[in-house]
Amino acid sequence: MSFKKFVFRLLGLYTFILFGFARGQAQTSQWFHLDSKADSVWGISTDRTYRELLSNRKPTPVVVAVIDGGIDSTHEDLKRILWTNSKEIPGNGIDDDKNGYVDDVHGWNFIGGKDGRNVQYETAEVTRQYARLRPLYEGKNRSSLKPAQQKEFDQFVKYKTEMEKKRAEYKEQYDSYSTFSTQLVTIIDGLKKALNVSKLDTATLRNPASDNDFVKKAAAALYEMTSAQGFGQAEDIQAELTRGLEDLKGKAEYAYNPDFDSRSIVGDKPDDLTETAYGNPDITGPDALHGTHVAGIIGADRTNNLGVQGVADQVQIMAVRAVPDGDERDKDVANAIRYAVNNGAQIINMSFGKDVSPQRKAVDDAMRYALSKGVLLIHAAGNDNKLLDTTASFPSDRFMDGSAIPNLITVGAITSKNNESLVAPFSNYGRKTVDVFAPGMAIYSTTPRNGYDNLSGTSMAAPVVSGIAAVLKSYFPKLTYSDLKRIIEKSAIVQNRQVLRPESTDLVNFTDLSKTGAIVNLYEAVKLAEAEEAAAAAKKG
Repeated sequence: MSFKKFVFRLLGLYTFILFGFARGQAQTSQWFHLDSKADSVWGISTDRTYRELLSNRKPTPVVVAVIDGGIDSTHEDLKRILWTNSKEIPGNGIDDDKNGYVDDVHGWNFIGGKDGRNVQYETAEVTRQYARLRPLYEGKNRSSLKPAQQKEFDQFVKYKTEMEKKRAEYKEQYDSYSTFSTQLVTIIDGLKKALNVSKLDTATLRNPASDNDFVKKAAAALYEMTSAQGFGQAEDIQAELTRGLEDLKGKAEYAYNPDFDSRSIVGDKPDDLTETAYGNPDITGPDALHGTHVAGIIGADRTNNLGVQGVADQVQIMAVRAVPDGDERDKDVANAIRYAVNNGAQIINMSFGKDVSPQRKAVDDAMRYALSKGVLLIHAAGNDNKLLDTTASFPSDRFMDGSAIPNLITVGAITSKNNESLVAPFSNYGRKTVDVFAPGMAIYSTTPRNGYDNLSGTSMAAPVVSGIAAVLKSYFPKLTYSDLKRIIEKSAIVQNRQVLRPESTDLVNFTDLSKTGAIVNLYEAVKLAEAEEAAAAAKKG
């Protein structure tokens, strides 16, 4: 998974912390459903679409597979919209539908073992490649090797250098932020005691009941930090730091640790790409935050008056667990795509990615298989604020032979700010590689144990597009994958304006950041689908 920098300010001190996925401002509203004209924010006009364009149409259910880290199947806003395998009898230990997966009632878990255990942490791909080559080249000298071995030796050195660098960076950051976190706790506890309060909300920090200058200055600085990040109280920042520290520790201890091996839990042969019948039916796993959030964006129950509403109102979410805390394996991704296609998914959301893909052909073949079955793939561009036109990232937007993948949409992320900060600072971009942009900053959606929270990332932007595709397919069932892609891209609203290039102070034209130079919009997409439908009917009649 990718990591993102966020700025926290306290008492004039600037510090940075990395997250496996970035959390956004503490909003409790779903701004991405708003309308650009009525609300002056670049939402996708969800509610307006249902109200003005779809009220007299009858939808049909659409199956959207979410390949991710797991989904909380008991969530109040998701349990009704989960895909159910009607041919499988729950919990009987029998593969009733003979598809190779026992008790796959709501999906399948390719990173779990038959004994019920699950992988949570996994190594980075660069670490796995180093570990593979270490027995062959550790302690060797390049000049002593045969010419045929020298190229592989060079790769070994590159992997080792990168792995050690990353591991050292994460350890240093963890140690540094642990100290900062301790200091923050001391300041928060001290202010609580000085102000005689149980919590430091923004109202208390803005007007502290104290004549002490130091207390006033500390409260003012903490208020600035809290309000700037959109939090309701200082304790939210403390919780955020705790989560970030856990992630940093995980990267140092697992992702870049060549001696860590979680694959024994799965019990398969990782390099055997012909192997498909492994895993277990636990679609939740040990940490379902990311996948649960993604699922809610696509289709959280729009009828139950609870929590949040997804984009699509007639969707069935198929959960396919293949993305751990660390880099996903190509074998698992390939099998996850094939499982989704074989079990009826019409759209697949893929909010994951990595920099190295040693078994890329397997993923390519799986995407070609999805293409042959007419399945649309929606992929997150990634959160490394990099130009994908010149930087490797996988899954790629092209097959290994260089040809474009016609059933793939790659999505960058925007913020709710209708100004030069429109593009999310973490978002990857590319005029040749990214298709469209969608809301991806401070997206409020479902989290495990009936929770709701804000997360940010292209991981959140991709399911917005998956939701749009699901609505189109649901209300216009004759649309093919190519129709869906064309309509989504053609109806996206072009932004011919100056914006900050991700993670820089450079101003660029928004049209230079993707193929379309546009932001997706459900209202415009449905309007276009209606117009094409009417034109086809007129031509036929």
